[in-house]
Amino acid sequence: MHVIPAADAPRFRLPGVEFTGLAAPSRGSSGLCTWRLTVDAGHGGDAPHTLDRDEIFMVISGTVQLAPDGDKLGPGDAVVVPAGEPIALTNLGEGPAELYVAITAGFTGYLADGTAIQPPWAQ
Repeated sequence: MHVIPAADAPRFRLPGVEFTGLAAPSRGSSGLCTWRLTVDAGHGGDAPHTLDRDEIFMVISGTVQLAPDGDKLGPGDAVVVPAGEPIALTNLGEGPAELYVAITAGFTGYLADGTAIQPPWAQ
């Protein structure tokens, strides 16, 4: 068993979002990656990205949308984004939104310009 105390979980900050790394290959999980995502109020509208695996978002607090024409999601809602479908997360609320995210370990993300990325919170 590999325990990841909240106080020791690595944090990665990008403009408007913070990723708190939970399960990942470097933290004891060979098959699954999870992280907590905190999205600043009003953040969104970034160029969409895609992933080569299905990604699951579970909303803890706030109201978010994963695409400009997507469903509005609130606390307790979950959505499965199929591999290859564009994701552009927007926080529709006046405060931070928090979500848990899960995806198969070893995935690759692709920016709108086709650049491949493997984010550090999932390694």
